[in-house]
Amino acid sequence: MPKNQNPTCGQALLRLLEHYGVDIVFGIPGVHTLELYRGLVDSPIRHVLARHEQGAAFMADGYARISGKPGVCFLITGPGITNASTAVAQAYSDSVPMLVLTSVNRTDTLGRGWGELHELADQQAVTAPFTAFGASVREPQELPGLIEKAFQVFDGQRPRPVHIEIPIDVLAMAVSPGWASRRSAGPPKPSEQSIKEALGLLGKARRPLIYAGGGAKRAASAVRGIAEKVAAPVVTTVAGIGMLPGDHPLNAGATLPSEATLQLVAEADVVLAIGTELSENDTWGCPLKINGALIRIDIDPRKLTDRFPARVAIHADAGLASRAIAEALANSVANDRAAAEARVQRAREAFQKTLGDSERKHQRVLELVQRNAPRETVYVGDMTQIAYTAYRCMAFDAPARFFNPKGYGTLGYALPAVIGARLGAPETPLVALTGDSGVLYTIQEMATATDEGASVVVLLWNNQSLKAIRDGFEALGIEPIGTTPWNPDYQQLARAFGWNAIRARHPAALEIALKDALAADGATLIELNESDDF
Repeated sequence: MPKNQNPTCGQALLRLLEHYGVDIVFGIPGVHTLELYRGLVDSPIRHVLARHEQGAAFMADGYARISGKPGVCFLITGPGITNASTAVAQAYSDSVPMLVLTSVNRTDTLGRGWGELHELADQQAVTAPFTAFGASVREPQELPGLIEKAFQVFDGQRPRPVHIEIPIDVLAMAVSPGWASRRSAGPPKPSEQSIKEALGLLGKARRPLIYAGGGAKRAASAVRGIAEKVAAPVVTTVAGIGMLPGDHPLNAGATLPSEATLQLVAEADVVLAIGTELSENDTWGCPLKINGALIRIDIDPRKLTDRFPARVAIHADAGLASRAIAEALANSVANDRAAAEARVQRAREAFQKTLGDSERKHQRVLELVQRNAPRETVYVGDMTQIAYTAYRCMAFDAPARFFNPKGYGTLGYALPAVIGARLGAPETPLVALTGDSGVLYTIQEMATATDEGASVVVLLWNNQSLKAIRDGFEALGIEPIGTTPWNPDYQQLARAFGWNAIRARHPAALEIALKDALAADGATLIELNESDDF
């Protein structure tokens, strides 16, 4: 840009994103975003080219989960945003921060129905159900305030996607330089009265229990402190896995589909729910019964009065509130911890008895994987049966070691999400768990991994069917339809995308394959077949 020439809105926006710490954007350029991309030409922000807009948003999701920073997408109007909608809705459901910046048609054409290229009657209406807020920019000077508002959501509220659309003529307008970033005051703090009331209930409890979700993942040490002080079993959602180390005797894990774990919750006289919706998604539709007094800590005030209204409602960041409770309990004497640990042990044993032959095979494979992968490995699961077994059976030392699209339940998540995670944490070992049908939803993103030199490991569990759906048909006595599609040769397909590809048919082969894949320079697909000897 020549000296003394004001930047365009697109260029100024990139400088503003730099000030907010954005270092990567995921997207696909199009004729409606060229002026936005002008700003990338001399920016340190890295652009990652996806092969489908859904893949771009899934990558942004994986990047956000592992880095703690919002994932950012650059998308065109119309098909760009509709293609990405499933992945953005997934991020909304799982409270993942994402900034979706799209173009939209020229200001003078909006709402007129003239048949402009990529025209939607109301693009904001498309994304309204799955964004924290959306906005349409009509003047460049509106942008700094909207970006600030977006980061207020990411920093101080329940972190969810924000969609901001900018008309192509506005992107090209010259603006006055000097747009500055401003951060929010941070998340809400708990009131002293609410903490006092929570302590009163916990102090009288004889069978307390902690129910921890993804909102508590940065409060793990405080959650552990509370659990140990009051002898409370800890049940987690899928997003809350790793709240306690896997071998901790108070850790019941994410085993809520088990009747024994549901009973553990029902028998508690006080339940401390931290950063969780208490959703039936985590119980697979089994009724969740909370009979004891409920204490809820949540950054989203709507959660405090929904179908599980709280006796004590604490509107606050989970970390701030949990630490306040843990510190106040510092000199407390625990209840009968041996009895609490025994209840957890019985629930764990009862859960193990519910596993079928396929799940036990998954479990053997997953145990082998964990023995041969570094302890700090992060696993990214798809909506596939081996991942369902993984989040119930795998043990983790810390939170945020297992990512799964549990909230919205989207197929095709794992492959692009693990690529985004690699770019967000270049040194962290990563393994994706996917299935033969789900991986085809986003298989084209193998090309993105090759473009980016992303060293990831994708473990493909091939049962040559939509087996969970087939099982569901059979359980209802319905003849399965559309559950046994033809599959490609995944080995050849992976190699065609420039990946390493390995077919492991038994435990020793998997052990060698995994070690080679984790050390490889580049992406590796390891294919396992359910009929193999594991």
